Amino acid sequence: MNLILKKITIRRWPLRCLLFFVISCQVKSEYDTFIPSQKDSIMEVQKTDAAIDTIYGNEKLIEQGDLIMRSGRDFTSETMRQLSIQDKTYSHCGIASIEHDSIFVYHSIGGEWNPDQKLRRDLFEIFCNPFENRGFGIFRYKLNSKENADLLLVVHKFYNQGITFDMQFDLASNDRMYCTEFVYKAVEEATHNKIALSATILNHIKFVAPDNLFINPGCVEVKRVVFKSNNSVFNK
Repeated sequence: MNLILKKITIRRWPLRCLLFFVISCQVKSEYDTFIPSQKDSIMEVQKTDAAIDTIYGNEKLIEQGDLIMRSGRDFTSETMRQLSIQDKTYSHCGIASIEHDSIFVYHSIGGEWNPDQKLRRDLFEIFCNPFENRGFGIFRYKLNSKENADLLLVVHKFYNQGITFDMQFDLASNDRMYCTEFVYKAVEEATHNKIALSATILNHIKFVAPDNLFINPGCVEVKRVVFKSNNSVFNK
């Protein structure tokens, strides 16, 4: 985290079993042991520079209330991706808020990344940083000006309330919310269910998967960016 700033356990047993089942069945190991050469190190720096440049380059596309998705590199992120049925690209999400000259992403995250478990407010470039992510996506809900303003009010309300991360992954509770649940409930409250986001039911467990948030008639794709492993950045 400090570098990019300078340069610019789930407790709910049924869901734990579900996550283990999904990840064990679908995820393949992507890690091989190797000894990096000087050329590898230079290429890694170039790749990171290109990724950071494209993060800043895409900030101009972001509007208030946009849905920001990201694709993490860690095991937990890989697990969350596998919970999506139609599009397994993304593992985490947040809502963009333009404040003065900066773009922040409000999001719910737990674990070692967030010791106090409360809703976070991170700069867009930190949220999407290439040290921990393979890429990001920008999506936009079809909201009128009032609904968009209301969405930001709801997001800020949840943030000021100090909503904490829901380790139980329980949609019925409102004092704790996991990442996709936070967006799910903020959008539905702001639009009075005009945009009704779907949920996924798997093994009799109802939860909000990452793709439930953007595969919806009320949501449009603005941009997808993948940080490539060969120094380039793929924009879709």
